[in-house]
Amino acid sequence: MPELNPSAGTALDPVTLAVLRGRLEQIADEMDATLYRSAFNPIIAEAHDACHGLYDADSGDTLVQGKSGLPVFVGAMAFAVRAAAQAAAGRGGMREGDTWLFNDPYDGGTHANDFKLVRPFYRDGRLFCYLASAAHWHDVGGAVPGNYNPAATECWQEAVQIPPVRIVRQGQLDEDVLAILRANTRLPDSLWGDLNGQLAALELGAVRLHSLLDEYGDERVLTAMRELRERALRLMRAHIATLPDGDYAFEDVLDNDGVRNTPLTIALDMRVRGDRLTLDFTRTSPQCEGPVNISRATAVAACYVALKHLFPDVPANAGVLDAVDFVLPDGLVISAARPRPVGGYTETILRMIDVMFSAMAQADPKRAMAHAYGTINALSIAGHRTDAARRGQRWVMFSFFGGGHGGHADGDGLSHGNAPISTATIPPLEILEAAYPVRFTQWALRPDSGGDGEHRGGLGAIYEIELLEEQAEAFIFGERGTSAPKGIAGGQPALPNVFEFQQGDEWVRPPMVSKMLGIPLRKGQRVRLQTPGGGGYGDPAQRSPAARAQDAAQGWVSSTTGKVST
Repeated sequence: MPELNPSAGTALDPVTLAVLRGRLEQIADEMDATLYRSAFNPIIAEAHDACHGLYDADSGDTLVQGKSGLPVFVGAMAFAVRAAAQAAAGRGGMREGDTWLFNDPYDGGTHANDFKLVRPFYRDGRLFCYLASAAHWHDVGGAVPGNYNPAATECWQEAVQIPPVRIVRQGQLDEDVLAILRANTRLPDSLWGDLNGQLAALELGAVRLHSLLDEYGDERVLTAMRELRERALRLMRAHIATLPDGDYAFEDVLDNDGVRNTPLTIALDMRVRGDRLTLDFTRTSPQCEGPVNISRATAVAACYVALKHLFPDVPANAGVLDAVDFVLPDGLVISAARPRPVGGYTETILRMIDVMFSAMAQADPKRAMAHAYGTINALSIAGHRTDAARRGQRWVMFSFFGGGHGGHADGDGLSHGNAPISTATIPPLEILEAAYPVRFTQWALRPDSGGDGEHRGGLGAIYEIELLEEQAEAFIFGERGTSAPKGIAGGQPALPNVFEFQQGDEWVRPPMVSKMLGIPLRKGQRVRLQTPGGGGYGDPAQRSPAARAQDAAQGWVSSTTGKVST
């Protein structure tokens, strides 16, 4: 971060600090809103699978994030900013008016659908900070429309790989880079609209930040950024110090990697010593053939999200991680290197969050939540139009789906929520039906799917989708088909995930339970998802008779005993 002028008198009173925190967050919020309103892709426009933030000029660390962007993106984007700065250092350096673009998941985190744009922000010729945007583009090449390829064994089978490049050079869009991007997608118009939305968001962010600095002064705003990080660190240390010193361990599994039908372990040994927290994932399975690997950047971002759930009052910036030590040896499924495929990163980071919740529950059960449903159930149905007006036109319906959240000390889990890695929303069925030749024949809560407990887990959902075109091909990339979300503090597990599809007159399940590629569909055939609920919290014997009676009356469980069938 640029050096302050020590003679400028930059001490901040609490009111001014609070005002500047709100104004900085508002800049990120406005960038989010700009992209949501302008993107062509429903995953961004409706589901809000994107984020924006402000990042340190020297370290790339997170300074500010918005309240509506995906937290896991914000954590990973610190690595993305550093990757862009490193690339620029070897190619003439950062320059005012440039914007860097890339989708490298090994340096910038997450997966290749998530395109990162990094714009250096200059103030009177001095690099003040970085503005950055991340968003999930609909389709970026690869073997499978939508890019969640459950059979991928290397990254090039998942999507086109774009290293950090200048998409804008001194204020001018680079048409050569744009041509490469448009040539590597099945949906070039969608790509063009999403890219423009991100560029517009960054431009608005620059305008708003200049206005803030004009009003309050550069040194005062820089001081606020530093103080917010320091406060996050102090608050994290204070929270950790309230936990009993000790070693807390938990492990869980992924169903398989999509290539080999063998469970993969995500293991955490959590150590609390005074006001320091150590997260040691050494016992986790080695990197695998299939696409459930994640990079180290993504793993750290997942821990950031889990810590924000566990300590929600801590300001959302790099100070959250300053009190935490990570042990992440190379070559694990959560520290994989190129070319190991990483397209299904969402499933693995959800399991990391689960094990962190369960380890924390051993130290302080009132702070933790039971496991949420633990899978986004990435589903794609794709084909070509056959009507006269659009004959041969490519269509790709890609979406993710909801489930139940875990019970907690204050009450039952949320039913039909989105994954705890984000603040995104589940795309509305009306939008999906309007955009694609499909019809939802069922969209309902799944009875009996939440784990029993003093506080019941939330319910999962049932989605049934009928194809209206002559033919199409589907794929599913999910999890929790063999290992259900777990309860904590004596709570019971939820029901596992179930995916089925019609072939002739029969309903069929994938050989690997939660993952399958190349599912042929004919007009009128359906696919069906029954998503997991959340785990229960606390001893089921402590659940009140009134709560059980209400569960049964609402149809959430099949009896007042709380016993459910699997």
